[in-house]
Amino acid sequence: MVAIKAHEADRALAKLDPAWRLILIYGPDSGLVSERATALARASVDDINDAFQLIRMDGDDVAADPLKLVDEANTIGLFGGRRAIRVSPTSKLLLAAVEPLLSTPSQDAIVIVEAGDLQRTNPLRQACEKARTALAVPCYGDAARDLGSIIDEMVRAAGKSIDRATREQLTGLLGGDRQTSRREIEKLLLYVGDDPAVTEAHIEAVVGDTAQREQAALVDAVFAGRLAVLDLALTKLSSEGLDSGVMLGGLLRHALTLLKARQSVDGGRSARDAVSSMRLPFPRMAAAEAALNAWSVQKLTEAVGILGTATLAVRRDGELARPTAARTLWTLARLAQSGGRGS
Repeated sequence: MVAIKAHEADRALAKLDPAWRLILIYGPDSGLVSERATALARASVDDINDAFQLIRMDGDDVAADPLKLVDEANTIGLFGGRRAIRVSPTSKLLLAAVEPLLSTPSQDAIVIVEAGDLQRTNPLRQACEKARTALAVPCYGDAARDLGSIIDEMVRAAGKSIDRATREQLTGLLGGDRQTSRREIEKLLLYVGDDPAVTEAHIEAVVGDTAQREQAALVDAVFAGRLAVLDLALTKLSSEGLDSGVMLGGLLRHALTLLKARQSVDGGRSARDAVSSMRLPFPRMAAAEAALNAWSVQKLTEAVGILGTATLAVRRDGELARPTAARTLWTLARLAQSGGRGS
């Protein structure tokens, strides 16, 4: 049985067991799923741009004809060498395509399957976790420590520097989606220009305190079920052109933080103590404590799943991004109104 925790993912991917011939990379953080799949593909072949070495397959096509994946995995490369097959995410069932490769894995190619947020009971996830020939890799929203590492990595690569306080300020403005976070950091570094260091002034100029307050108001309104405040904040942020992925990323990150805090409260910690560890600005602490008391682990887990699915949908279809995000926010707010602690 090969099931790993989220914090073990990078270490497991860096030192793959040769017996693992199919890697399922899944989770609500679609940016992190894509980033890890790309890194694994790059490490698995000699030339990632060679179409004979890296074969890309559409998930919908594989679901429609499961034998396509089996045939490709069992094809012998014309020029020898290492091969990798990368299957893009799909909302359709892939179990029929994957099962034959779990029992009889490819000897010639490593198969990388990308997926959205799969619950514990999902047949594909269960099959991969139980198989000795596969590895299931979960990808959840970035924690503050992970975001700090990403910021440091990108700032160094740009030849700049950033102090601890500024890094923490930037971390607080980034969402739980890896891809979105990288885009925001890239935008910031472009604005910094020839300046040697990233400063709080740069961050305020690019992100803006007003946008930060509006996003915070939106997040708190959703988890409090305050529909009127939600409507006002959503209208303002949409008119200002806030990316729907960034909006959902902020909500997802907060939901994950609330979930972790709620679990600690269920373990005996006080709600006030749990909120103090969430690193929120003082004005938001009361709202966070109220949400923590109102939402159960079960309902917060459901909220994380809803946000993960919506984030993936927004990434797939930009034209439907705004209505998808709005519908998701209203769904969560109504869930809060119905009693987040309900079953």
